[in-house]
Amino acid sequence: MTEAVIIGVGLHPFGRFPGKPAMDMGADAVRLALADAGATWPQIQGGYVGSFEVANPDAIVGKLGLTGVPLRGVFNGCATAGTAVALAARAIETGEHDLTIAIGLDKHPRGAFAADPSVAGIPSWYGQTGLFLTTHFFGMKINRYMHDHGISHEALARVASKNFRNAAGNEKAWRRTPLTPEEVLASPVLNYPLRQYMYCGPDEGAAALVLCRADQAHKYTSTPVRIRSTSLRSRRLGAFEVQSPSFPVGEPVESPTVDASREAYERAGIGPEDVDVAQLQDTDAGSEIIHMAENGLCKDGEQERLIAEGATEIGGRLPVNTDGGLLGNGEPIGASGLRQIHEIVLQLRGTAGTRQIPGTPRVGYTHLYGAPGVSAVTILST
Repeated sequence: MTEAVIIGVGLHPFGRFPGKPAMDMGADAVRLALADAGATWPQIQGGYVGSFEVANPDAIVGKLGLTGVPLRGVFNGCATAGTAVALAARAIETGEHDLTIAIGLDKHPRGAFAADPSVAGIPSWYGQTGLFLTTHFFGMKINRYMHDHGISHEALARVASKNFRNAAGNEKAWRRTPLTPEEVLASPVLNYPLRQYMYCGPDEGAAALVLCRADQAHKYTSTPVRIRSTSLRSRRLGAFEVQSPSFPVGEPVESPTVDASREAYERAGIGPEDVDVAQLQDTDAGSEIIHMAENGLCKDGEQERLIAEGATEIGGRLPVNTDGGLLGNGEPIGASGLRQIHEIVLQLRGTAGTRQIPGTPRVGYTHLYGAPGVSAVTILST
């Protein structure tokens, strides 16, 4: 099977941009990715584009050129970008195309994601009682996890502080003001134990990746990044996930993140011990902590020590969310996962600037988690 590699990345800044449509942000990201790849839009043979707010994101061709390119819309909640890059890679691996693109774009208003629970197959009482809130779910989940595995409030605050500090060195991040752990802990409680500065927020942005056959990468770049594996898994019966209307009883059922992670490692022929830098879904500070274990990067409960020792800092043994993650960048759903890959590509190239991790990183890892319990993992390498 032909191998797919990333030859170009483009990222529109994340934040709020009054008067600028999501489609224009997406077009800007595509142009940046094409320029980075040394390719042109007419050369793109196929692609996948994801968005939550834009009904027909494939219409972006009107901004880029009406070449007749097959550009397919995809959506898997917060894991949308994982789907887009997986399908773009698969089109190369199967010989359908030689040059493809993955695009993500979104423009969320303040207070986004209000909806009727019935759209997710959940009874109306779930919303009427206040349970159809992601903030509520994540607060409950990390509260239980802290009780079971000895995670402290200080660990939550250190995660948030780290990500805001990393975002301060990222010119395309939304929240670039560093906060100390003490300042994070002093912010108002939203859903116990999570506080205001422990949550990400919906915002606006776009990202794009250009992929090609590995044997043709030399035509475009001297630093291609290999897509070693991609995996997407949905929840199992009995799993406690973001839109679960009840807490499961009996033996615990593993998260889709655990399933996606194991599958990705196996396909890549790479283990957690090989990962040099990771981007994990940090919808809130607690999620980053839980996802460290669910992705096999540590055991449950080890996070307390690792975070206190600085292992997840840019200069640590396993840097996590070096660009600020969702906490620092916010989450325009369609673009968020491609932002993660953009950061890993910069790290593997050694071009991440002030947030570049030390040494010569060779393996990067990205993880997405979203409603109603779906996870995507992508493993990259030099």
